[in-house]
Amino acid sequence: MPSGGFRNPIYVMPLDNHPQNITDAINASGDRDFNLAFVLDSGGCTPAWDGDPALKVSADSTVTGVVSAVRAKGGEVSVSFGGYNGTELGATCGSSSSLAAAYQSVINKYKLTRIDLDYEGDDLDANMGVRFGAIKILESNAAAAGRTLHVSLTVPMTTGGFPGSGIDELKQAKAAGATLDIVNIMAFDYGLTNAGDQATSVEMVAQAAQGQLKGVYGWSDATAWAHLGLQIMNGHTDQPSELFTQATFQTLLGYARSKHVGWFSYWSLNRDRACDPSVPHNWADGSCSSVAQNPYDFSKIVAQYTG
Repeated sequence: MPSGGFRNPIYVMPLDNHPQNITDAINASGDRDFNLAFVLDSGGCTPAWDGDPALKVSADSTVTGVVSAVRAKGGEVSVSFGGYNGTELGATCGSSSSLAAAYQSVINKYKLTRIDLDYEGDDLDANMGVRFGAIKILESNAAAAGRTLHVSLTVPMTTGGFPGSGIDELKQAKAAGATLDIVNIMAFDYGLTNAGDQATSVEMVAQAAQGQLKGVYGWSDATAWAHLGLQIMNGHTDQPSELFTQATFQTLLGYARSKHVGWFSYWSLNRDRACDPSVPHNWADGSCSSVAQNPYDFSKIVAQYTG
């Protein structure tokens, strides 16, 4: 389960989709914890932001500045590996040891105590022996050094909770002896459920996922909720049938509090502003919410979650 105050880590792309100044975002919203997305392979098992050879982690100074600014405000970061696009390191590094070394280089660069694994698209339930073998190596090495590495696994949802591939991932992580502090459910982009509104839809999916966690791990109700991360999306999602307003976020904040979930999060800070009406935008734009809002409306709600 998450340690300290890492209860409301907002996802942000620090080098893409016109990121806001992180200190301004913290001052305006009150949220101080962030999942930085995404580190991918730029070729030859080489970690890079967005998988861009020009943005190799080893040569980075910009994200280093973001991390320092967050910590200067009393916050913390996790780095998220994967995402829907690009080539995840676990697909190309070849072995658990080489993958662990690639992940470790990022951990060392930013002095991380937590990482997020966002296996989506063709990475979902693929090459998991290598991937969870690497996580076990990282956790064991951290423990040997007297530290704890906190790991979250982010999994796309269906209307019935985890897809079969997601359940398989959990079972493979358990079999490998890899500890998952948070199993983070992406409670959006799954389309219609039988619910009458968006908040109820998310609650139905979260309840299903919590039951599935109990089944895989044998946890109690409370323990399963404490390991479940609830991640939503502000404004228009990639599914035209879904819409998350500020009122939706407020309702789900209450739900998260009632269940004491491990964290309450959303995608993404980059989108927490109104779109410029004079410029064409995609349905789910990467740099604005496509709904009427003031800057940081959604972050201010998520910032209120403390467990």
